[in-house]
Formats: sequence, structure tokens, C-alpha cells
Amino acid sequence: MKHNQHSRQKQILAHLFCLLSVTVWGTTFISTKVLLHDFTPVEILFFRFLLGLAVLYLAPGRLDQTGLWQEFFMAMAGLSGVSLYYLLENMALAYTTAANVSIIVSAAPFFTVLLSHLFRQGERLTPAFLAGFLFAMAGIGLITVTDITAIGFHPFGDLLAVLAALLWAVYSILMQKINSFGHPILPVTRRIFLYGLLFMIPALFLFPFTPGLSRLGRPASLGNYLYLGIGACAVCFCIWNYALKILGTVTVSIYIYAVPVITLIASALLLGEAMTLTSLLGTLLTIVGLLLSEQKLSTGRVNKK
Repeated sequence: MKHNQHSRQKQILAHLFCLLSVTVWGTTFISTKVLLHDFTPVEILFFRFLLGLAVLYLAPGRLDQTGLWQEFFMAMAGLSGVSLYYLLENMALAYTTAANVSIIVSAAPFFTVLLSHLFRQGERLTPAFLAGFLFAMAGIGLITVTDITAIGFHPFGDLLAVLAALLWAVYSILMQKINSFGHPILPVTRRIFLYGLLFMIPALFLFPFTPGLSRLGRPASLGNYLYLGIGACAVCFCIWNYALKILGTVTVSIYIYAVPVITLIASALLLGEAMTLTSLLGTLLTIVGLLLSEQKLSTGRVNKK
């Protein structure tokens, strides 16, 4: 009985961590907008993860006896979930609309279920999940597209966004494997950040990048970097990885649907942007989609032998 109660408490905590993560990630666009006045997208990306890594190194805990194979999985998680995901997402914005990127990247839960089924045989695409996916995509579309002319077909940029969503799904699957090694979450996240930053270095020579940090003298810049580096990176990646360990890849990934909803609410509260009837309908559809997908998880699992 005590074991079941403790397990239930850990699950509740993991769901709360998911909500906290998507809430922070849904508001990072505000910080990024402020920082874009003084920094390029690649500079923002590199410096925020560098700060996140520095914070994680201040925390206790170390990895012991990882072995080459385990290091390989953590390196691939850093490459997929830190370096390539964010780089491809930023690159996609240069070739297609922000609306397209938002909608396509939010399809990550669909790719997570697909990869989970193909490689782990743990999930299958059921009608309930597909219905939830369609409701969520329709809702996200209404939230992000205020004008029908704002969305269109931009092959290269859209493909980059699809690859970004696929890479986040790959990261989720890799984390499920990494969590099975039994290492503490915090030092694991620290190692993944380290690999992610190392893989990011080549991009610094391909895009505009200035290493000087004197621009952080502005209080607004410093405050937003602290929010992105400590909150969105160090804290959220740790608690998100904890939730992945407790709830599994698919359950956690479904919370990605909520990011555009949080962004909409944050823009209304913090930037004074109006919430239209269309955006409210989109919010409702997205929540319905999330609930439908969650319902799928309680009835649609494949029994493992």
C-alpha cells in the first residue's frame, strides 16, 4: 500500500513538473524577443545553454561508471535534443513562417508515439490518439494563424521544422533508454548539456556570432538570460527528464501540445496582445486534443511480454 501511494505521489509530481516545464517554455519567446535586440539567435542559444550548464555544475552529484555505450546515448541525446533541435527550429524560421514552425514542431508527440512503437514496441497509434492529435493540431493552427495568408507551403523551411519535431521525439526515446541506466537525473542532464554545447560549436562558425558578453550589462538582457539559462534550460530540462523517467516518453511528450496555449496566455497577460474568439476556440480544441491523447494512454498500451 505504501509503495503504491509513493508511486502515485511521484506520478503527480511528474505531471506537475511537465506543467511547469511547458509553462516556462511557452513564455521563453518573450525573453527571446527582448534579447534579439542585442544578440543573434545562435548567440542566444549558445549562451543560454552555457549558463544552464554552468548552473548544473554548481549542483552536487556525479556520473560514475558510465561506460562507452552509455556515453554514446547521452551524446546522441545532446546532439538531438539540444544542438540540432534548437538549431533546426531557428533555421526553419528563416525559411518559413512562424505559424508553420509552431504547428509542425507541436507534432512532436505524434512522432514520439511512432518511434516508440517502431523501436520499443511500447505504444501503438490508436483512433483515440489520432483524434487527439488532429484536435490539437487544429487548435494550435487556430492559435498561431490569425490570418489565412500567414500560413502556406514553404518546402525547405517546413522540412526543417519537421526534422526538428522528429529530433525532439528521438531525444525523448533516447532519454527513456538513458533513464534505464539508473543514474541520477541531474548529472545526466549536465552531461547531455555538455555534449549538446560541444556539438553546437561548429554552428558558431556558420552563423553570426560574437563571443563578447558586455551586452549583458543591460538589466533586461541579464534578467532574460538568467530566465532562459537557469529556468528554461537547467531547471526545466532536469524536471522534464525526471518526468520522462516516471511517466514515460509518450505521456510527457503530449504536454508539448500545451506550449502554444501557454504562449497565447502569456502574450495576453505580459504583452497585452488581444485574445480573439478564434484563439480561444483554438485553446479549447488543443485542450480537448490533449485530454483525448491522455485517454489513449490509459487504454491503448501494448502489453509487453
